[in-house]
Amino acid sequence: MSTTTEILLPGLVEPHELRTVQRELPPPAHGQALVRVEATGVSFAEQQMRRGKYYDQPAFPFVPGYDLVGTVETLGPGTDPALLGRRVAALTKIGGWATRVLVDAADLVPVPENLDPAAAETFVVNGITAWQLLHRHAKVLAGQTILVHGANGGVGSTLVQLARLAGVRVIGTASARNAEAVAALGATPVDYRGDVTAQVRALAPNGVDAVFDHVGGPGIVDSFRLLAPGGTLVAYGSASTKNETGNSRLPVLALFARLLLWNTLPNKRSAYFYNIWAGLRRRSAFRARLAEDLTAVLALAARGELDPQIAARFPLTAAGDALALAESRTVTGKVVLLPQAG
Repeated sequence: MSTTTEILLPGLVEPHELRTVQRELPPPAHGQALVRVEATGVSFAEQQMRRGKYYDQPAFPFVPGYDLVGTVETLGPGTDPALLGRRVAALTKIGGWATRVLVDAADLVPVPENLDPAAAETFVVNGITAWQLLHRHAKVLAGQTILVHGANGGVGSTLVQLARLAGVRVIGTASARNAEAVAALGATPVDYRGDVTAQVRALAPNGVDAVFDHVGGPGIVDSFRLLAPGGTLVAYGSASTKNETGNSRLPVLALFARLLLWNTLPNKRSAYFYNIWAGLRRRSAFRARLAEDLTAVLALAARGELDPQIAARFPLTAAGDALALAESRTVTGKVVLLPQAG
């Protein structure tokens, strides 16, 4: 038996009301691996879950943690012995805010040894999302121009870098305080508190080839109107509604319906909703696609072609402070938790 320390989200509470608990873990079952977590992170999903606003909201209480990076300590029967002692990454949705986690071995993706765990952590859910948005959905080409909303965020900052590596011109929205950081990533910053449409039109008079929008709400209409003929809008969230009361699924369903309607119009523009878990029912194909995309992103990071945007590092027991900082919208990149620190 192994002991794990976990951060528990007991209900609709403030960040400082998260609880630290300990429990015994059973040995890994068939096909499982016990991973000693070296880095996990605070994504927008946990911010939604704290409010009970995540689309697939888990029942309280639960341990948050959308992804993790760690080292395999023990393997259950029916697993590849080569995984033992390897540094790996996994997409977990929940459960990652812990010192040790049991994970299906088939969900583990090797992490290059020269990549710091905290750096690698910034590219798990964010890297998979950004890569798939850019290359699998919008299929943006070199020389094209895109608009990235929230270019200073975890997904946004990774998306900007991947696009620049692909020879794509990037316009990125952010607050004025984060404009310099967005410019350093290679994007032209636009103040989201101003007239975004006018600012983008001045930079791209004929429209942009793709818009990546995690905000949703009324602003999604402007995102669609900013598309050039043949352009693609990819929505991947509804951040603008995270503080609204009511059914957590309704804003996403309303957004999805609007995107479907736009695809019926004779305007030669496309609109899609991205969900990282799409295709999960075909689990083997889903795992293969996820591993392929994450491996590509981690390889770029290991070669120094991607710069990990670490907003801050906290020990696991300071998860409440980490969550509060992430929710403040004052940082660039991802807030990382280090379970083995302190």
